[in-house]
Amino acid sequence: MWGQIILYVVLFFVSLFFTKSWIKVARRSNLTGKDMNKLDKPLVAESGGIAVLVSFAIALLGYVFIKTFIFHTDANLVVVFAVLVSVLLAGFIGFVDDILGWKKGLKQWQKPLLTIPIAIPLIVINAGNSIMNLPFIGSVDLSWLYALVIIPIAIIGASNAFNILAGLNGLEALMGTVILSTMGSIAYSQGQIGLSAIAFSMVACLLGFLTFNKYPSKVFPGDSLTYPIGALIAIVAILGNMEKLALLLFIPYFIEGALKLRSKLKAESFGIPQKDGTLHRPYPKIYSLTHVFMGKKATEKKVVFCIITLEVVLCIIGPLLLL
Repeated sequence: MWGQIILYVVLFFVSLFFTKSWIKVARRSNLTGKDMNKLDKPLVAESGGIAVLVSFAIALLGYVFIKTFIFHTDANLVVVFAVLVSVLLAGFIGFVDDILGWKKGLKQWQKPLLTIPIAIPLIVINAGNSIMNLPFIGSVDLSWLYALVIIPIAIIGASNAFNILAGLNGLEALMGTVILSTMGSIAYSQGQIGLSAIAFSMVACLLGFLTFNKYPSKVFPGDSLTYPIGALIAIVAILGNMEKLALLLFIPYFIEGALKLRSKLKAESFGIPQKDGTLHRPYPKIYSLTHVFMGKKATEKKVVFCIITLEVVLCIIGPLLLL
């Protein structure tokens, strides 16, 4: 237990170091974007997810090293490598999306197509439990359909869904931290120590990143972070047999998707910054969950707090209802 805690503390500082380094690299390379929720629209380093991915890769490769050379076992290493490949693929595709989005502008229907390869490693190892309890039907063994249909839908859907509720300082990293902490804790309580370690390793990396991503942000996550976090949440759900819980925890993203569809996927989550530091709604109608909490007294920090509070409530009642 203490060994794991020390590992997570080390990962926090590793992520802190790489995030700080990435900010300098991004600024020198002009990989910056405007902070639309600030009155003066300051330029902020983009694609900070790269730093988190490097830190997470170090964590999993370190785990493999310890298992191989200290404990002399290769148990579950195939699963660990599959997770690592999927997350890194998600990060690479997210970074490509970031670059193409700046230069050309990707259409919304093109983005899910980019994320299809993320699911391949989990499909190849036939991850998860194919026996599912379906409403009104009961227990059903989906067999190969689980690997070829459910896994791709889950990973592609989660990576893209996590990407749509974004745009406020600290929001994406905090949402990932809350959700993965919940799922990691449940995995630990069920004896799935390795899966719990994977989830909390990412949490430690996110907290290091959050040091620079919190309000006022010095670095944005970009799709290079949102895709991997969404994918990892789906992966942990699949490996830990927590699919129902993941669906419940993603309720804010379902709401966000429904609201964005009202605008035909054209609306942004940003607000209109005011001189007093508050954010006003940018449209006559509500097209994002962020808009729900914007108003005369709503600052960016308060909007983020409200959304995180909603997620924390779901993380508390979810395990009570489903587990």
